[in-house]
Amino acid sequence: MSLKTILVLIPLLPLAAAVVAGLFRNQVGRAGAHWVTILGVAVSFFLSAWVLYMQMFDNLGTQNLSIYTWMVSDGIRFEIGFLIDHLSVLMMTVVTFVSLMVHIYTIGYMADDPGYQRFFSYIALFTFSMLMLVMSNNFLQLFFGWEAVGLVSYLLIGFWFKRESAIAAGLKAFLVNRVGDFGFLLGLAAVLYCFGSLDYASVFAGADSIVGETVSIVPGFEWQWITVICICLFIGAMGKSAQAPLHVWLPDSMEGPTPISALIHAATMVTAGIFMVARMSPLFELSDAALSFVMLIGAVTALTMGLVGLVQNDIKRVIAYSTLSQLGYMTVALGVSAYSAAIFHLMTHAFFKALLFLGAGSVIIALHHQQDMRYMGGLRKQMPVTWITAWIGTLALIGFPFMSGFYSKDGIIEAVHASTRFGSDVAYWAVLIGVLITSFYSFRLLYLTFHGQPRYSVDVGAGDHPPDGILQHAPHESPLVVTVPLILLAIPSIIIGYMTIQPVLFGGWLSDAILVLPQNDTLAVVGEHFTGPVGMATHALQTAPFWLMLTGFALATFIYQFRPTVADQLQQRMPRLHRLLENKFFIDELYQKMFISKTVNIGNFLWKKADAGLIDGGLVNGSARLVGNLAGRVRLWQSGYLFQYAFAMIVGLIGMIAIWVMW
Repeated sequence: MSLKTILVLIPLLPLAAAVVAGLFRNQVGRAGAHWVTILGVAVSFFLSAWVLYMQMFDNLGTQNLSIYTWMVSDGIRFEIGFLIDHLSVLMMTVVTFVSLMVHIYTIGYMADDPGYQRFFSYIALFTFSMLMLVMSNNFLQLFFGWEAVGLVSYLLIGFWFKRESAIAAGLKAFLVNRVGDFGFLLGLAAVLYCFGSLDYASVFAGADSIVGETVSIVPGFEWQWITVICICLFIGAMGKSAQAPLHVWLPDSMEGPTPISALIHAATMVTAGIFMVARMSPLFELSDAALSFVMLIGAVTALTMGLVGLVQNDIKRVIAYSTLSQLGYMTVALGVSAYSAAIFHLMTHAFFKALLFLGAGSVIIALHHQQDMRYMGGLRKQMPVTWITAWIGTLALIGFPFMSGFYSKDGIIEAVHASTRFGSDVAYWAVLIGVLITSFYSFRLLYLTFHGQPRYSVDVGAGDHPPDGILQHAPHESPLVVTVPLILLAIPSIIIGYMTIQPVLFGGWLSDAILVLPQNDTLAVVGEHFTGPVGMATHALQTAPFWLMLTGFALATFIYQFRPTVADQLQQRMPRLHRLLENKFFIDELYQKMFISKTVNIGNFLWKKADAGLIDGGLVNGSARLVGNLAGRVRLWQSGYLFQYAFAMIVGLIGMIAIWVMW
């Protein structure tokens, strides 16, 4: 089988599986739907891993392949093509592996759902969309994958469409991403205008040619074209990767089933923006202003979203705000030109964040879809596998030495510390404080869920919808289709960072895809002190992030294991701060007042005046009334009397003669 055939099969197999499970769901049944999609994604994963192996051990170079030319207009080629280098093949392998685990897990989680086949079709289609995005060699295909993951995320977030909250969450995700995508589309238009091409290779090769060229967006203010392009593209990334202030859709996406929460947050949609900026490094490196903007947005997101996660009680929302914060870390890394560190954290985060989400789903299954941590507790005895894997995911998330998250997160913090870019001091303190916050809310979740005394009771007569804290059956460990993916995700959450930090961060493994100017190479500065993964872990005992992580652990342990009343006392002493965090800094309310309510008012005005008044009242109903009035007057002549008809004929004849004479 040729390499080109393998590359075509990698995205097409999940697409074919999605078509079969979706359009032929009645013919294949529930078992057929999950088998065909799992098989399609599994083969796609093994083919991706094979390409990764060839790049690592068989010296397979960068492959830039044109698969199909759709159209040529004014010399501009619109085509489907694949760019296979170390960056894309890493993303392909991570996306397909996490997607495969989610597919297997879904068999257990969605076992009783009537939309079983439809869900499998959607998640396979999601996998196809993300693969098309990361494998693209041109902006047109990138935009196709970009919009496709947005569409499928809308379908999946609103999967339970009989819930009003799910419908609202899906619509919110769709609209917020349209804001980001508008900026992204402007960026693509600017690329086409400046370079006359949508091909990556052509654009990157000509990037230096537009340095110094300016455009007057606002009269009297000149902007460099390269800065305009990069900021517009990053606005698209702010929407997809949920960076402030376009982050508001991601927590609400928890309305979808837990498997899709894991897939969106861990490996697909939210990582698209991070991947895109890393792919566009030849452009971003030419604009310090754009990189400073990226860094500061990431710093604000990392710190503020972590703070909001401190007061959440929904187990999935805590992990969702953790995702927002960790995406902020990745964005900060992009802003200090540590693109490899951002991709490295993207990879490690995909494993342990998927593990945490699927572990939360296992708990939700055991508690009959109870998601409030205030009605959990003491589950470690009933759910030992979920408990152990949750500990592993938590240790990876907080950056405990030797865990995967330690190497990627500390790599970012050190890169920010080494940066001299404008605003890097602010970003450094934001990510440093974020370590303490991450540790605190992570152990808070762990203790409230698995430790302490159970805060639920079992009542077999509670009915189909028991009140909060009342269960129909005692919780127990989830089936193998749920726990096996947890174990398989826990393994890379432990070892992947240790195994790959040297080549990915300091060995130049991503240098075939990522360009960093020498004066911006913060990872080179960090690498001067790198003594290997063991040395980095032992040296961490002397660094601020390690002690901040221990401080967060100690505070969470003291409060939620020994003095649980302290949390309530702090809430009572600082009600304004708690209300601020509980209401997520009132960003949703601000958008509601500034944009949504005004848009609704404009819509109501147009409906009443234009639609109901002018179109319906004037044109449609008005024309009908005019015809009716004319008909009512004309019908008076249809009396049935012969003398009236004769009189009308005479008048008509006289009129015709008068006209003929005048003519």
